[in-house]
Amino acid sequence: MKSEFEYNLFYQACLCLCATDVDEKLALAHALSRAWQAGELTTGDIELPGVEIAGHPERPELVHPRKLKRRSLHTEEGRLAMIHAVAHIEFNAINLACDAVFRFRNMPDAYYDDWVQVAKEEAEHFVLLRERLQEAGRDYGDFPAHTGLWDMARKTAHDPLVRMALIPRMMEARGLDVTPGIKDRFESAGDAPTVAALEVILREEVGHVTMGSRWFHYLCEQRGLEPEQTYFDLLAEYLGNEIRCPLHKEARREAGFSERELERLEAICKSR
Repeated sequence: MKSEFEYNLFYQACLCLCATDVDEKLALAHALSRAWQAGELTTGDIELPGVEIAGHPERPELVHPRKLKRRSLHTEEGRLAMIHAVAHIEFNAINLACDAVFRFRNMPDAYYDDWVQVAKEEAEHFVLLRERLQEAGRDYGDFPAHTGLWDMARKTAHDPLVRMALIPRMMEARGLDVTPGIKDRFESAGDAPTVAALEVILREEVGHVTMGSRWFHYLCEQRGLEPEQTYFDLLAEYLGNEIRCPLHKEARREAGFSERELERLEAICKSR
């Protein structure tokens, strides 16, 4: 007989978050989605240990971003290093989605619908990129990767409003900005399979940022806060307005950014 923990959404999200084996984490992300969609999991608030560090394998070696070598996409090794870097982002995005479920209780079921879906889709994105590495005789872990992706999760662990502003609406939105340029570089290199994978990722990441916008606005409304100014106050507080151009305005509009937000973001990044 299963215990109450095994029927609990937060427990199952925690299992996926803490898994250190790559294949186990992928399987748990899909199992979480299946069980939640089937109505098998409850959202009872049970006692669970805190999670300070997300589960990750021994490899890749994690280093400070400044210690990562810049590689040219004109070489196969450089292209594989870039694929690995994006795969590392997607692997960590599984953790971020599971943490958004595990950490923030008493949210509407629709919130959990969204972030459980994101965990599954991030796992699928990771597999698309890992397959490209494996086809070239490499695998996830063969290149060093940076340590910064989990840092923002720790900084925003105290408040879902701050989390929604700074991870989907900042970090993932930045992914919307840079992916077209990366895709163009692989297209120039004649790597059609990687281009196809990046097109899938870009399309679905728009949906993920849209979810972040939806729940950021929901939480602002619940607290009587004006969303635009709250967002820019958080960017200033946590990032010192470290915004980079260019912005993928079309994707950001689709993902819930207003024209005024885009104007203010562009003004900040052009002023730096």
